[in-house]
Amino acid sequence: MLGATTLNEKPMIDTHVHIERGPYTESWINQFIERAKIAGIDELHFLEHSFRFHEFKGIYESIGKHSSAGDYQKNWLESKCCLRLDQYKDFISILRGKSYPVTVRFGLEICYFPGKEETIRNIISDFEWDFITGAVHWIDGFGFDLRDNIPIWLKSDVDALYRRYYALIVLAIESGIFDVIAHPDSIKCFDFYPTYNLSSLYEDVAESAKKCQVKMEFSNGLFINYGHKGLGLNRELLRVLKQKGVYLVTASDAHRPEDVGRYIAEAENIIRELRLTSAPPDV
Repeated sequence: MLGATTLNEKPMIDTHVHIERGPYTESWINQFIERAKIAGIDELHFLEHSFRFHEFKGIYESIGKHSSAGDYQKNWLESKCCLRLDQYKDFISILRGKSYPVTVRFGLEICYFPGKEETIRNIISDFEWDFITGAVHWIDGFGFDLRDNIPIWLKSDVDALYRRYYALIVLAIESGIFDVIAHPDSIKCFDFYPTYNLSSLYEDVAESAKKCQVKMEFSNGLFINYGHKGLGLNRELLRVLKQKGVYLVTASDAHRPEDVGRYIAEAENIIRELRLTSAPPDV
């Protein structure tokens, strides 16, 4: 039963909810589902980060080669990579036999690294995932959204990082692996910005997403998890994506039950009300 909407209303969907802070138990999952009901969410997409699983460890080899953060990043990966993918797949198979008051889907958030496409395809090929979400968290071995790497930002060519980041987003879209691209402007997470206008890079992203029929997230994750001042996508990027007719999905990027569905209604309102004839500033 999808009781939070009427026949004339769009279903409320949270396409990005992590379960990594708890065990693979029904009681843990039910906490997210209960919160979804309270928040008026009709459809909930559960996923896990690829760095949680031993099978994906090989795609992260570049993070140990970054001159300024190699040891820290390698230690970070060792602390996170503690499961076998079969554990997650078996858990999904159990949950798929259950009935829930909201629609529930299961997938992965996979870090994209150029040159690792075939490895990723092989890892995910033997299971029926509901969706595969791609994300750029690393720029040539630099984990730009790890707080301990902020000192590296201070010494970096921010202009070059932004160019490379959006080039990687385009490569991820065009890889043919992903149904959705997560938080496609997360490079702004610590408020480092380039000196030039990003409109041409946004155009490249939007054209690729439209051509490849890849969905793009309007993610509330930076606002919720990083304390970023703006909710969701940069408004110019949002304007360009809408103008090109790219399919947008709403996401909390929740890592705990209490964040499920947070600001999803607000995100839908922003997407719906943004005028294509102007480019309001990021808020």
